[in-house]
Amino acid sequence: MSIAPYIHAMGRGPSRARSLTRNEARDAMRQILAGNAAPEAIGALFMLMRYRGETADEVAGFAEAARDGLAEWNGIGAALDWPSYAAGRSRGLPWFLLSALLLARAGRPVLLHGWNSHQNPVADVRTALRQLSIPITGRPDCARTALARGGIAYVPLEALSPALLKLLKLRDVLGLRSAVNTVCRMLNPGRAATMVQGVFHPSYRELQQDAGRELGQQNLMVIKGGGGEFERHPGKTCDVFGLKGGVQFSDKIAPMASVHRRLADETALPAHLLDVWTGQRADPWAEQVVIGTAALALSATEPGLGRTAAMRQAE
Repeated sequence: MSIAPYIHAMGRGPSRARSLTRNEARDAMRQILAGNAAPEAIGALFMLMRYRGETADEVAGFAEAARDGLAEWNGIGAALDWPSYAAGRSRGLPWFLLSALLLARAGRPVLLHGWNSHQNPVADVRTALRQLSIPITGRPDCARTALARGGIAYVPLEALSPALLKLLKLRDVLGLRSAVNTVCRMLNPGRAATMVQGVFHPSYRELQQDAGRELGQQNLMVIKGGGGEFERHPGKTCDVFGLKGGVQFSDKIAPMASVHRRLADETALPAHLLDVWTGQRADPWAEQVVIGTAALALSATEPGLGRTAAMRQAE
C-alpha cells in the first residue's frame, strides 16, 4: 500500500493535476493514520493540497478516516460539538469558554476538544479550563459522566488521536498549516447534532460548510472568530455560514455595539476570566463577547430560534 498514486494525481502539472476524490482522500488518510505512509510522502501530499487548496471532498474524506478510530466516543451525550484548535499571537483570553458554560448550564451538553499551541500565554485554554473547573478527560466513559453531571467536558487531541496530533505538529516542520487543521475541526467525536466552528481565514467558512454537508451534519455554524476560535467580536459585523437541518445557509449579523477593543487584549490576565464569571470583576465588553457568542451557539442548536430570542436567552 502507498499514497504515491494520490501524490501523482495532485502533482502531475498545471494541465493534468487534479484534486482527490472523497474516497481517495479517505484511503490516503487511513494509510497515513495506520503508519503505512513514508514521512516524505505525507509532507508531499499535504503541501500539494496546501498549494492547490483543499476541497470539501478531501476534507470530508480525511475526516471520515479520522472518525474511524473514534467510534468509542459516539453517543456520549453531547448536544453541541465545540472544537478549539486556534493558535497564534492574535488569541486573547478564551472568553468563548464562558459561552460554552452558559450553554451547558442551559441544558445543552457541550463537548469541547482541541489542541492549542498559543504564542500568547494569556490564551492558554487548559489553564482557563482548570480555573473554571471544566473537566479535562481522555476517556469516553469519563466524558459521558462529566456531560451527565455538569453538561460540559474537554478532550485534548492527544487523547482522541495521537496520530492526528503528530500530523498537526508537522506545521513546525513544514512551516505551513495543512488540511489536518480543518479536519480536526470536523471530527465531532461525540456525533453531536450541532457543531460550531471558528476559522481565522474567511475562505475556510464555506469550505467547512461544504464538508459538513458532505458528512451529513445536521446543524453547523462557522464564523471568522477571535484568533480562529468560535468567538464573536461584539463590535464587528459577523458573517455566518452553516447548516440548518442539513441545508446550507449564510447570514450577516450586525454589530452588537460600537466598540474598538481587540479580543487579544494585552492587558488582560488569566484570572480575569474567572473573575468575570463569578462577578468579582465588571467588564461590560467581555460580557458582550460571552453573550454574543452564546447567542450564536444557541441559534445553532435551535435552527428555528430567531436572533432576538437567541440573544434574550443568552442574556
